Amino acid sequence: MNKKDGSSRKSTSNKNTKGKPSGFSKPKPAMAKRSQKPKKATSSPDVAPAKPKVKSDDIRLNKYIANSGACSRRDADIYIQSGNVKVNGEVITEMGYKVKPGDVVNFDGANITPEKKEYVLLNKPKNFTTSVDDERDMRNVYELIKNATPTKLQPVGRMDKNTTGLLLFTNDTDMIRKFSLPNQKSTKIYQVSLDKNLKFEDLEKIAGGVTFDEHRLYVDEISYIEEQPKTEIGIKLRTANVKVVRSIFEKFGYNVLKVDRVAFAGLTKKNLPRGNWRFLTEQEIINLKIF
Repeated sequence: MNKKDGSSRKSTSNKNTKGKPSGFSKPKPAMAKRSQKPKKATSSPDVAPAKPKVKSDDIRLNKYIANSGACSRRDADIYIQSGNVKVNGEVITEMGYKVKPGDVVNFDGANITPEKKEYVLLNKPKNFTTSVDDERDMRNVYELIKNATPTKLQPVGRMDKNTTGLLLFTNDTDMIRKFSLPNQKSTKIYQVSLDKNLKFEDLEKIAGGVTFDEHRLYVDEISYIEEQPKTEIGIKLRTANVKVVRSIFEKFGYNVLKVDRVAFAGLTKKNLPRGNWRFLTEQEIINLKIF
């Protein structure tokens, strides 16, 4: 891959990886029920024709709460069962209860309303923190997206001040939770700059997986960046923890000078300069939800 977008690289892949993701060259040798047509309905003077279903504006209470940004649907169920949710002043503990247009919903002492889900992708620069606790001399990523929308957004995962690249923001609590789970299906690609050349034998070892505190971390793919010094490495992982990227190389005695996330769950930095943001397209949102 080139230096910015992570494409075009020589790769060493985990043997268990299925398929070959685009942007990676071949690994080095050393790595080496039938449907049936419905019957026609017979007309009968005694049977009234079915009435067409009318789309209802009612919405399940847990979804209403999640859409407000208060918490995920799963957590909303817990609040409902605990008696912490009222509709029109009445405590509701019924699972599957539906809210009608005009109903007033009170969640844990405060009235809430559903919000439109928004998704903003930022190409994060260095020296910006995702922490809500302000650090001295450190600027916050919210400064960079403050003009995007008045809606309160949260970052999907965290990035330390020295890590750059793609960072997704949203008020979709279900999506935030999904991408925070340890067993991720979606992949992330990082370009890592080291203080010295990465030995090929170390590259092979990393490709086979790395153990941290008796937990095995599997690496989908790792490679040298084509036409770049062997200090420039591309690595593809499924973990949601960015800090793990540095830990992998430090475990083998390398100092990590730079970590840049060039791809996140199919999203790339194409046409998104450092420090800039953009809204996701409808198709991108659909893709993220099916990951």
